[in-house]
Amino acid sequence: MIKVKNIAFYLPQYHPIPENDLWWGKGFTEWTNVVKSKPLFKGHDQPFLPSDLGYYDLRIPEIYDQQVNLASNSGIYGFCFWHYWFGNGKQLLEKPIRDIVLKSENDFPFSLAWANQTWSGTWHGLRKGETLIKQLYPGPKDYIDHFYTILPILLDKRYIRTEKNNLVFTIFRPWQIPNLEGFTELWNSLLLKEANTTFHFIGVSDGGLKNDYLGLDALTESLVDLKYLQYNRLNKFFRGIPKTLKVCDYEKYIEYYAKTLLLDKHYPTVFPMWDNTPRSNNNGWLFDNSTPQLFGNLLDHAIQKSLKSSMNDKFIFIKSWNEWAEGNVLEPSRLFQNQYLEVISRTLKKLN
Repeated sequence: MIKVKNIAFYLPQYHPIPENDLWWGKGFTEWTNVVKSKPLFKGHDQPFLPSDLGYYDLRIPEIYDQQVNLASNSGIYGFCFWHYWFGNGKQLLEKPIRDIVLKSENDFPFSLAWANQTWSGTWHGLRKGETLIKQLYPGPKDYIDHFYTILPILLDKRYIRTEKNNLVFTIFRPWQIPNLEGFTELWNSLLLKEANTTFHFIGVSDGGLKNDYLGLDALTESLVDLKYLQYNRLNKFFRGIPKTLKVCDYEKYIEYYAKTLLLDKHYPTVFPMWDNTPRSNNNGWLFDNSTPQLFGNLLDHAIQKSLKSSMNDKFIFIKSWNEWAEGNVLEPSRLFQNQYLEVISRTLKKLN
């Protein structure tokens, strides 16, 4: 039995919320950025648009069922939902998992990843320095409120656990939490009381944490370390690529990735493609020449690293299932149809 479990990050942004109405205009969702995108240079595949599922609304239960069918049939083990808790009880984008996922009748596994990051700057389409909502850490009482707010999710029978029965919980920016070890100890004590088990805390590494776990059980690789990538300046000149736009070669990244070692207590993270220009325009960055076939090569390298690692659980994170405005997507698109899902299926079958 193959132990590798591909877990795809999932963005629950595709429904209107009052805050986005206020910041961007009534009815705003991630699709607003996606459909207005334009090519910025010769050969730039924008707008990058969905096919089979269309411009879906995550308030509709059937959408999630269709996503689960696509994912499970391709060999994806589960989804890791981005979870937004900004402190003092403030949540955003919690409705899809609360109102749809928990009420669905499918048996598809899922977990949470705390996206503990201030929403600000060009990353969200704003001028530098502007802040939409700030990430706060008020202290132990807020950590307890946070835990009990999501406890129904954690106790769901489909929630992803390790082989030792620990609940998988990912933290996007663990080093920003004051006294991270105190936080993880508190949550472990609460979960032990409520469910007779503890967490398997996974931090997203920025390349600087290395093996300094700070109270975490493991790390997963960051998306990419840009300092190792080569920009093709000649290519930028002849294709009219804006000077402020960072363009990296996807195939060169795979060559670099294949040579790197998976550090101890690390899980691989791979990405099918990347292009955040729908959000950031000329100030964004992207990977040029990404294809389903090359993604298959990257995924194969990650699987081989995972199988050789010392970790009992062979998790591989994929960023992402549906980050359409960041251009990292597994869902069927007009450009590639369902080729990325087919690649995952074929890659896993080679292991059997």
